[in-house]
Amino acid sequence: MSRDSNYDHHISIFSPQGRLYQMEYAFKAANSGLTGVAVRGKDSCTVVTQKKVPDRLMDPSSVTRLFSVTPRIGACVTGGMADSKAMIQRARYEAADFAFQNGYPMPVHALAKRMADLAQVNTQSASMRPLACIALLIGVDHDERGVRPQVFKV
Repeated sequence: MSRDSNYDHHISIFSPQGRLYQMEYAFKAANSGLTGVAVRGKDSCTVVTQKKVPDRLMDPSSVTRLFSVTPRIGACVTGGMADSKAMIQRARYEAADFAFQNGYPMPVHALAKRMADLAQVNTQSASMRPLACIALLIGVDHDERGVRPQVFKV
């Protein structure tokens, strides 16, 4: 039995080598899924991912990794589907709350920062675990400088 085996039970305990094993497990689970690619142009952005149906008894039209967060923000998620849906649900909540509080839609960069901050909070508490998913947030912001497409990885 490895002497590092006692350090992978809790999220907030570092091993003697300075590693957080729970974070490494989450990154490995998130990266073992499908591939997602986002491209940003001068006035548009797009995202592409693989479509993999896990079981032949499932309806292929019901399997998706692309989600709409707001009318101006979309997301492509890879990794665990349950964690991905939890992240999308929280992103929708944060965007709706921002729009309610401020009276204008949430910019893509603000949503990406908020989701990254929430993901970081999960690494500081032993009662929560990190989400094993990666989200590519894409959107178009309209402001005084014109139309600005943006792409973020969270």
